[in-house]
Amino acid sequence: MTPTGLAPRRLPLALLATTLFLVAAPPARADDPSVPPGTEPTATAPVEVDPNDPDLKLPEGATLAEPKVLDIKQVVEDETGDERREDTNADVKFALQAEVLFGKDSARLSADAKARIAGIAAEIKKQNATQIRVFGFTDNLGSSAHGDVLSKQRANAVQAALAGDLNDANVVFEVRGYGEQYPIADNASEAGRKKNRRVEVTFPRTAG
Repeated sequence: MTPTGLAPRRLPLALLATTLFLVAAPPARADDPSVPPGTEPTATAPVEVDPNDPDLKLPEGATLAEPKVLDIKQVVEDETGDERREDTNADVKFALQAEVLFGKDSARLSADAKARIAGIAAEIKKQNATQIRVFGFTDNLGSSAHGDVLSKQRANAVQAALAGDLNDANVVFEVRGYGEQYPIADNASEAGRKKNRRVEVTFPRTAG
């Protein structure tokens, strides 16, 4: 059981590896359409590598490339798909679908939403995180301008709830509404649009 009560979805074994997994995630490119700018994962080597170590068997004249480590990602999604948690070696991200937080075309939090946000606040406290990103997103229905406004209003609502739960003057929030930008699914279907209507809360991973 994770701090927000996420339960792994029960799926056939053939699909299990694609939903609950530890993988070496490919580095996000700066032009990745699903990743807001400035949020690409970064990974640095944890230890220095001595190119002159006699145990390294390099061909004559060869040199070592700049050392780096791949970002390792663990993904857990609840049985309904309403809440998703992603853990990397650097960050923790919660993605909550809009339907579990708000009514249609609304930025007013439901009672269930407040309970879910309180669970995220508990994880933030556990990680001793003080830099929190709250990003809102919509699907591509309606005007782009309306989506921009609604996604920012929803991000503001989640940020306000988190700030109240954390009650910590040292916490700094970055709050943005991206509207229909950076979809994570195909907007051609309702299932895809539902995934794109979301609020993401991301913070550094500082605890083991």
